[in-house]
Amino acid sequence: MQNRESMFTSDQQKTLLNIARETIRAVSKNQNMPLFDIKDEKLNQSMGAFVTLTIDGELCGCIGSIEGRGPLWKTIEEMAVSAAFRDPRFPAVSAQQTEKLRIEISVLSPLEKIDDIDEIQVGKHGLYIKSAYSSGLLLPQVASERNWDRLTFVQHTCRKAGLPADAWQNDETDIFIFSADIFSE
Repeated sequence: MQNRESMFTSDQQKTLLNIARETIRAVSKNQNMPLFDIKDEKLNQSMGAFVTLTIDGELCGCIGSIEGRGPLWKTIEEMAVSAAFRDPRFPAVSAQQTEKLRIEISVLSPLEKIDDIDEIQVGKHGLYIKSAYSSGLLLPQVASERNWDRLTFVQHTCRKAGLPADAWQNDETDIFIFSADIFSE
């Protein structure tokens, strides 16, 4: 799956997906982390990203970083390991499962604070909702895959943050939108 308007070339996407797969494979076998020599300027930019792992269509890990904290390729490497072995919702991926994994990468645009949920475009925007010490994020593809309307999407993001479904209406709650460049093997 590739976005029509991807900011990455097919080769750049393959490089990032390969980094994720090779890193997961090595860690699953208790081997040293692979060494990557990435010279590509775009892959060395600091961007937020999520790595989503599925086996036979079932989610088995999804971890990411909202904002970049270093080169994108390094973020992908770190998030792939976290998604495969540190997502508290799922057991760690076994060495035998690594070949069955489907890897999806979502590279995030910067967050944009909004004041009106009518600004949310389902299928285009992901949501990040924050209130005091609680926060939750849902990627753009989640609403599309589940056929949610805007309100349902906002309510589920509130629940993901551990907040009541209507918390988005509180003045203390901040709503952010972002888009994602999504691609997979």
